[in-house]
Amino acid sequence: MLGLLAAPLKYKQGKKQRQSQKPIWVDVGGGTGYNIEAMAAFLPVESFFAHVYLVYLSPSLCEIARQRFTRLGWKNVSVVCQDAREFRLPNRTGDELVNSDSKSHPEKTGKADLVTMSYSLSMIPDYYSVVDSSTSLLSPSGTIGVCDFYGTLLKPQVIHSVFNSWLVQSIVDLTSRNYTGGVFNRHVNWVGRAFWRAWFDADRVGLDGARRDYLEYRFGTVISASARNYLLGGIPYYIFIGCQKEIYDNQQNPSSKEIVEKLDAAYTESPYLSPAKRRQEVSKAMERQVAEIRSKAYESAVINLSANLPLPSSFYQNHHWRIYYNEMLTKHTQFGNEYIYAFTWEDPRVDHRLLNIGSDDIILAITSAGDNILDYLQYNPRRVHAVDLNPTQNHLLELKVASYTALGYRDFWKIFGEGKHPNFRELLVSHLSPHLSSHAFQYWLDHSDTISSQSGVGLYETGGSRYALKMVRCLFTIFGLSGEVKKLCEAQTLEEQRQIWPRIRRVLMSKPLHWGVVCTEWFAWKAAGVPAAQRNMIITDFLERSGLAGGVKKDTEVSGKAIWEYVVNTLDPVVKDTLISNDNYFYYLCLQGRYSRRCHPSYLTPKAHVKLSTPNAFDGLRIHTDEINEVIERITPGTLTIAVVMDSMDWFDPAKEDASKQAQALNNSLKMGGRILLRSASIQPWYIKNFEENGFTARRVGARFPGSCIDRVNMYASTWICKKTKEISVPYPISCTTSPLTLERTNSSSTSMDDLEI
Repeated sequence: MLGLLAAPLKYKQGKKQRQSQKPIWVDVGGGTGYNIEAMAAFLPVESFFAHVYLVYLSPSLCEIARQRFTRLGWKNVSVVCQDAREFRLPNRTGDELVNSDSKSHPEKTGKADLVTMSYSLSMIPDYYSVVDSSTSLLSPSGTIGVCDFYGTLLKPQVIHSVFNSWLVQSIVDLTSRNYTGGVFNRHVNWVGRAFWRAWFDADRVGLDGARRDYLEYRFGTVISASARNYLLGGIPYYIFIGCQKEIYDNQQNPSSKEIVEKLDAAYTESPYLSPAKRRQEVSKAMERQVAEIRSKAYESAVINLSANLPLPSSFYQNHHWRIYYNEMLTKHTQFGNEYIYAFTWEDPRVDHRLLNIGSDDIILAITSAGDNILDYLQYNPRRVHAVDLNPTQNHLLELKVASYTALGYRDFWKIFGEGKHPNFRELLVSHLSPHLSSHAFQYWLDHSDTISSQSGVGLYETGGSRYALKMVRCLFTIFGLSGEVKKLCEAQTLEEQRQIWPRIRRVLMSKPLHWGVVCTEWFAWKAAGVPAAQRNMIITDFLERSGLAGGVKKDTEVSGKAIWEYVVNTLDPVVKDTLISNDNYFYYLCLQGRYSRRCHPSYLTPKAHVKLSTPNAFDGLRIHTDEINEVIERITPGTLTIAVVMDSMDWFDPAKEDASKQAQALNNSLKMGGRILLRSASIQPWYIKNFEENGFTARRVGARFPGSCIDRVNMYASTWICKKTKEISVPYPISCTTSPLTLERTNSSSTSMDDLEI
């Protein structure tokens, strides 16, 4: 927790041009003062803080704390033996603390920049009043950190008779909450809940979920994480990093409404109307009867503000790259909290040649592993909307963006060039955490061993694609080809590469291997990310070239031949025409499990790091976790200039209307002359006609024929540019509009904005 708190404190202090005031820290329930001393591992306590207050009710422990700080010689630490509910800070002028009568003049009391509770909230019976007093104690821009034990149920269960007393929290309690910052790893099974509650009840320590729930209700969630201490038997504990749930501007004025609307304008590519002009502009819009387009994040925020609830966690982040999404929806959980691709399989060199990205472009692109998103950003487009339905693919992009922002090139290269960094967990907590969303931080905290373990596989043997890579490495080892693979990756000429390839090809392209493993539907999806619909397109192309009847395409032998031929047409031209050691980093990574200094994506170059590590380099990035249709239907019509949908259209079922609906939605969101770049496993995709029927002119700009290379990846049979040449009339979906309404305060103690007008 201390590392997570020190990171944003240093970040905030670093942003200030004039550090006229040092922060004040109040440690509630600090006991012997160990936490304050331990903070010295992350921050110089004596010089960084103006003053530190340890508040505790036990005289004996307070005396131990005083002796500790006397030994350390810290003059700016005070030990206060007092009930935390009654503690008030003196007023402050500059760096001087000025006493005032806090009871008669509560408005004159000082405010803390940091409030902490470490394993103390669970020991306070009247925790409601302590949490309430902390909201008054914390400054508008302050941070609160709580670390404590817990026991939580996230799966609905029916527990009868005496076991009902062990039910801590039901999934029903959390499904309606969009402000918790994520529930990853929060569930504790029944045995664990029963054991740990009984264990701690004996010492009057409460593990009920209400304490954490109330924290999340009273404060905005910046980071929330749940973990287990396995050295002590797997005790569940949580870390909560929060702030005031009302967002304040630089002048300490409440501005939640303005922040929400400004971010919504960026999410939907709508013009932002300042408060001064908003009434008259909205009035004009109402007269024209034009409904305003709103993002899902905005709709969630409006509901929360009207109910005096905190905003979704994404609104409290230091950066607003990641847009709120509901992680508990089936469409997100279907991926099993695992990304498919640890690296992107599209060649950005071809993308730039075809798209010629400029500073006025507004791009929508599928995230995948984020490599191409980072490549596009180097050309300074006005905005890039990264879209992926799989939350963990966006977690990977977030990690890369945060690493640009917080890390030097050496650390950046170790993580994403080599795929391993021995100190990754430390970097994650102490440097990257202020730049990650709560959901992404939870994920990488749980998977930190993947990158930090030197004996492990590393970043690039994770995700669904790891199955194929591990199988290939295993084959090379079994057949003694590791040396040949190394020679292939070190070959300096195409001729040398071509001479080595046949010895590897005999194993890698053997028909028994393909018939038994590669050609199966399970392997196609799990290892290569090829869904059944796309696999069927490959088989259909093979049948058409072979002159076979369509009815036999389900035959195992025919489908096996189709997939085998597709793989042959992919790999043979790659070895023949591209140099793996110096240029084709896609296959170098597959063979070596890491990049080299000579062969890597452009986002890993020192030049790219200098450019993308500058302040505000990612201000134009928005990361959406949703279907493409859901995103483009909530973008102002006629604003996008480029849409890069990769091979996602191959995933659609030809018997359904999904492809036609997406073509219509893209036509609505693109400017006239806007372009769609797509790739397909088919030489003539069936859905091209859907684009042509919906206002696009389609042109095939790349085709892979036997023996030829379409690009360095060479995994797709064709590349297409669909240009918008005609407007079509499509009724705008009601779900993505919000009609004018007024939200009033629900009670006198509400901290939401008065008369929130939308």
